[in-house]
This record gives sequence, structure tokens and C-alpha cells, in this order.
Amino acid sequence: MDVTDVTDKIINVEEVGIAYQSRPVLEKVSFSVAAGECFGIIGPNGSGKSTLLKLISGVEKPSTGRVLLHGKDAHGYPRKPLARWAAVLQQDALPPLGFTVREVISMGRYPFQNWLGDEAGAVNSEQLIDDIIDRLELRQLQHRSMDALSGGERQRVALGKVMAQQPKLLLLDEPTTYLDIGYQVQMMDWIRSWQRDSGLTVVAVLHELNLAAQYCGRLLLLQDGRVAGIGKPEDVLRSELLEDVYRTQPIVLKHPVAGVPQILLQSGDGR
Repeated sequence: MDVTDVTDKIINVEEVGIAYQSRPVLEKVSFSVAAGECFGIIGPNGSGKSTLLKLISGVEKPSTGRVLLHGKDAHGYPRKPLARWAAVLQQDALPPLGFTVREVISMGRYPFQNWLGDEAGAVNSEQLIDDIIDRLELRQLQHRSMDALSGGERQRVALGKVMAQQPKLLLLDEPTTYLDIGYQVQMMDWIRSWQRDSGLTVVAVLHELNLAAQYCGRLLLLQDGRVAGIGKPEDVLRSELLEDVYRTQPIVLKHPVAGVPQILLQSGDGR
């Protein structure tokens, strides 16, 4: 099991396993995530990354072991109360086309509304929406229909929607997969800024290893549903380990500015 010197654990995953139609997807996965961390989950396609995120979010129930959120079984949380402090940002989970940008971001307040759509409490939701729109540079787009937006703009709106939930825990399921490199960095910068300003805890499934190294303090590497490595980026992104897991020979260099490992690929014939 992963050991860290931070005692305030939001997530505890203990010997978790899950199988679909008798086919194991995850086996004996254990780790913990402390409050305020940015924790990355990486691994090849089919290694169980998204399934693990579903277990953490409580959408799926493990076949063996347990997933605890603040000491309580994740699958046991009622959906609406859980959504008041935990949010999931997926690759493309926006509502049907036809809604405006502002309407979609406002949907993030649903967990706090009664059946009439009213909110109790001190939060000025309209001011909150305005602040998010300004922070994500969406002011000029706020009344535009979602079907008129580019992929990068849509993902920015999706981030705004989860920001409106004001979560303490944010789960990211490959949020940059369909974005070009400029939007990838912009998206992760916004998330890191939000994390630092609010003490947000982030668990991110990331396909791009270089982004994972730059934005995550610790990484969990999955291989065939099992933990192949866990620790700081420099402990996990080692050429010999990556070669074993990804079946390729990467070149691992240190980033000249950030100092974290970065991956260069080479052709199979070495040329």
C-alpha cells in the first residue's frame, strides 16, 4: 500500500478488485490521496484507469476490497449529497445541444437546489457563475449555444460546470484527450490555479505522460489492472519501467524548467 506522511486522507483505496463477466479489470489496487493533492493515474489503454475512477466516484462498486471517501464507502453515498463536494470532469459529458454556455455552467448548482430549483444558503449563485465565466474567459460566449462552440470551448464550459459545484474533490477522466497542445496546457493551468486557490483535491486519469509529470505531485501507474508503480513522477516515469508497461523504448529526460521527467519516443528500429 502507498504510504505518505500526510495524514488527512480524502481517499483510501484498499485491495480493490473488480471483474466484468468473470474477467478481472482491477486486482488488489491500494493507495491513498491526501487533501490538496493532485494525484495522477496513468497506464496503457485497457489497464483499468477509467474503471478505477468510476470506483472512486461511487458509480461502480468493487467486487473485492473497498473505496473510502472521508472514511465512508464511496458506493454508499447518495448521489446528490456526494455531488455537493465531489465532481467529475469527463472527456465529453455535456448536456444535449441547444443550451447556452451560461445555462450549462448554471447546471453545476443542481446538487444545492430543491425540487423547485431554489437554493438555500449564503451562496450568491449568479455572482458565482459570473466569476467562473470571467475566470475561464467565457464572457463573450456566455449566451452562445453549445452547438456553436469548438471542442476546446466546450471543454472549457464543462470545466466551468464542475467549478460551479464548488467541490472539494475533482475527478478528471482524460479531460485533455481531444484538445490540441495549447488547450491542454491552458486547461491544466486553470485546474492547478483553482486547486491552489481553494485547496481542491484532484485525481486525474491522464493519457499524456508529460502533462501528468508536470501537473501531478504523485502518479499511479497501472498495468493489466494492477499497480506497476506509485510515487513521485521521477520514481514512476523511469525508462525501464515504462518499457515494460508500454512495450516501447522511451527516452526520459529532465524538463529544463520544471525539472520533472519528460518522455521522448523513438521509432522501433531506433532511427
